Amino acid sequence: MSESTDPSPTRTATAGTREWAGLAVLGLASLLVSIDVFVLLLALPSLSRDLDASATEQLWIMDIYGFLLVGFMLTAGTLGDRIGRRTLLLLGGAGFAAASVVAAFSTSPEMLIAARALLGIAGATLAPSTLGLISTMFRDARQRSVAIGLWMIGFMGGAAAGPVVGGFMLEHFWWGSVFLLGVPAMVLLLVLGPILLPEERDPAAGRVDLTSVALSLAAILPAVFGLKEFATHGWAATSGLAVVVGVAFGWVFVRRQQRLDDPLVDLSLFRNRAFTTVVISMMLVTVIGSLMFFTAQFLQLVAGLTPLQAGFAMLPAALAAIVSFGGAPILAQHIRPVFAISGGMLVAAAGCFLYTLADADGGLVAIIAGLAVMNLGCGPLVTLGTGIVVGSVPSAKAGSAAAMSETSAEFGYAIGLAVVGSLGALVYRTQLSIAPDVPDDLADGARESLAGAATSAAQLGPDGAALLDSAREAFTTSVHVVGWVAAAIALLVAVVDAVYFRHLPPIVSETDAAASPPDHAADVEDWVCEGHAEA
Repeated sequence: MSESTDPSPTRTATAGTREWAGLAVLGLASLLVSIDVFVLLLALPSLSRDLDASATEQLWIMDIYGFLLVGFMLTAGTLGDRIGRRTLLLLGGAGFAAASVVAAFSTSPEMLIAARALLGIAGATLAPSTLGLISTMFRDARQRSVAIGLWMIGFMGGAAAGPVVGGFMLEHFWWGSVFLLGVPAMVLLLVLGPILLPEERDPAAGRVDLTSVALSLAAILPAVFGLKEFATHGWAATSGLAVVVGVAFGWVFVRRQQRLDDPLVDLSLFRNRAFTTVVISMMLVTVIGSLMFFTAQFLQLVAGLTPLQAGFAMLPAALAAIVSFGGAPILAQHIRPVFAISGGMLVAAAGCFLYTLADADGGLVAIIAGLAVMNLGCGPLVTLGTGIVVGSVPSAKAGSAAAMSETSAEFGYAIGLAVVGSLGALVYRTQLSIAPDVPDDLADGARESLAGAATSAAQLGPDGAALLDSAREAFTTSVHVVGWVAAAIALLVAVVDAVYFRHLPPIVSETDAAASPPDHAADVEDWVCEGHAEA
């Protein structure tokens, strides 16, 4: 059982004004933190110039946040179940605000890297704690699905507004101002959180096993680093060794969890078929999300858009995701979730297919439409799947379940960049045509990436036009191949989810379930609580 320390311990199945107000606070924090993350892409050139950051330091400024976010998420999810999710959320919010201020006023690359590392650790507490709290605040399946959809709309709203807000801030203020955007939301969370958010923890949870924490970091950090290096620079001994080290420590970590009475990660959750299917499906969906990497390059280096114009070009995709996140819970109240999830993945496959229709001269519409359609189709799996994750485990383990889901998604994106990105790079190199009279150093730069080809072409002057045209054609071909691969993955997820979720009924409230025939009410109970006994 879970222990509630809610100031109003008498709770009903149906959430009231207090719970929805608490969700608004969580959603605002999600919105502004999302903006804070996405505007860094625009701020990087100016902050690198002011801080005199080297190319390596720029990479660490960008990457350290994601590394530590993934590395500490499992620990944060389990810790929230032990000390209380509201407590962990407030601690994380305070840490995020403090680290944001340090980042805003950094005077050296090293100081900014350290601040970004602290932001990653603090950020690791936010998603698991928030999803765990949503599972506590919204016990009714229908309300919970709507609440998760609204929370995700907040995140996607930040993704949509990030480039626009960032462009405005950078035009009128110094680069550090973009790091301060999330501070007011964190202050609001600290003030209203103790009033509006309930506290819940698992009284049966034991102490946190520090050895398991160290092993989880030793497994996750090298693996993510190696995959990212593989995606960026291709195969090398360093990236391969890092992945091997991560896998080895991961094996030791899993063996230790199986022996402990109070494991850091409760692996028995994977005996729940619904939970396991959703976690794997969402990981594969984030593999598809690596198309964003190709989209950003195509818009700027093939279509010739500025970063701000590229941000506006991606607005339809963000708006499509918002519509999908908000509409999926409503749709699932009228039809079985399997139709929304698998049907959505078929739509996502169609969006991926649109990437194969782009060409180097007029592919802008196909790319923009493809990303929008893909986001529209992925929304039901992300929203309803998250509801399945937090609803298919005991409430006391909701934080851990959410952390495992979020960690798998981050791994999926890293794997997508490494595997799909490397496939795209291979196609690019094989399709690139370089004239014999191009100097070797410029030719090597062109083979490295499309950005390198643009730099080499600029150094060649008028003679570089042919090289740049060839690079754009080669990159467009790689986009076609990646689009086909992503479409195949989307179709695979659609089929697997159609098989495993075919018995789930439409999402109904507990009041409706009580009025339903006994067999349907039992199905509803399976939808909300399936796997509690196994977990």
